Amino acid sequence: MQYRKDKHGENISVLGYGCMRFTSRNGKIDIDKTETEIMEAYRNGVNYYDTAYMYPGSEAALGLILERNAIRDKVNIATKLPQYMIFSRKDLDNYFSEELSRLRTDHVDYYLMHHMTDFVQWEKLKKIGIEEWIIEKKEKGQIRNIGFSYHGNSEMFIKILEDYDWDFAQIQYNYLDENTQAGRKGLDRAGELGIPIIIMEPLRGGKLVNMLPEKAKELIKNNKRGYSAAEWGFRWLFNQKNVTVILSGMNSLDMVKENCRIADTSQIDSFTKEDFELIEDIIKEIKAKEKVGCTGCRYCMPCVKGIDIPGTFNAYNRMYTESKHDGRFQYAQAVALRKDVTFATACIKCGKCEQHCPQSIPIREKLVEADKALRPLPYRIGINLARTFLLRKK
Repeated sequence: MQYRKDKHGENISVLGYGCMRFTSRNGKIDIDKTETEIMEAYRNGVNYYDTAYMYPGSEAALGLILERNAIRDKVNIATKLPQYMIFSRKDLDNYFSEELSRLRTDHVDYYLMHHMTDFVQWEKLKKIGIEEWIIEKKEKGQIRNIGFSYHGNSEMFIKILEDYDWDFAQIQYNYLDENTQAGRKGLDRAGELGIPIIIMEPLRGGKLVNMLPEKAKELIKNNKRGYSAAEWGFRWLFNQKNVTVILSGMNSLDMVKENCRIADTSQIDSFTKEDFELIEDIIKEIKAKEKVGCTGCRYCMPCVKGIDIPGTFNAYNRMYTESKHDGRFQYAQAVALRKDVTFATACIKCGKCEQHCPQSIPIREKLVEADKALRPLPYRIGINLARTFLLRKK
């Protein structure tokens, strides 16, 4: 296993174990199977295990497995505070204490504010006293590194990133999300600030393996490297110096062994011109199904009404490159769950965006299409409920 440094010079494995997708049977995590897989990863050098308060049964399962194999102090636990459920200093203490109990430990190595989408969430936590709370927990040795996980656009990510002395951050990032969510812009800014980045959804939940167009699969099959679709996705990430850890939700021994092999043999800046060209060809095949030829360049921004045009089009396209649900979920997560979001229905047809679009997209027309597809009545109701819950002040 290869290792990269965290902010304080400690070695963390380039492959992290994502603990959200443990195998369940009859509604309960299969502890014996999960233990076999976790211990295989441990023997192969994986020392970073990522869970969260909101992953059903995950913290308790991980804590039990680490305890009965006596390896708690030989690995790093990363878990997450459900910041959207925090309204007082007492809440901070209660949730954190419960997590320590579940994990059977007296400290968390990497602690994250879970699922940040807007700066307003961080502001709310600051008013509650999160900064003083973090100092206290660090001084007591109960938290060793503090960070946040993020879904949203790059501008908001950077705003949160620059507002505090973070030890690390976690973002969704893969070769299809290079210019969406926090994106390469956010990744590079973190690199400039010396903040390690943990990658989630490196294969978009397996969709960059299982839902590739047939032509893309043929390109991979015929390439002389002999890499699988998953291996191309991982190696594209491992190639980048600002990527510290890549999380994988491994739930089979074969997957653990294969991912450990890839992590052990991937190097920074090892991609050739031909490798990058293959990735671009795969992306072209995926994008052939898109409804809007938006590249995410953001030359159309800022919109005078505050509409996130690239974010809207990215989600709209995802409805057709993956599934309608995935596109709508992406929209809700990365666009609609921001405090000051403006939906496409607010467009005043001024046309300023179209004047700057290098792709000559009829943006005004396509925004109407996208909004209608992304927000049918059930999703409008769901988005409004989610906004009420996640962005509430109390």
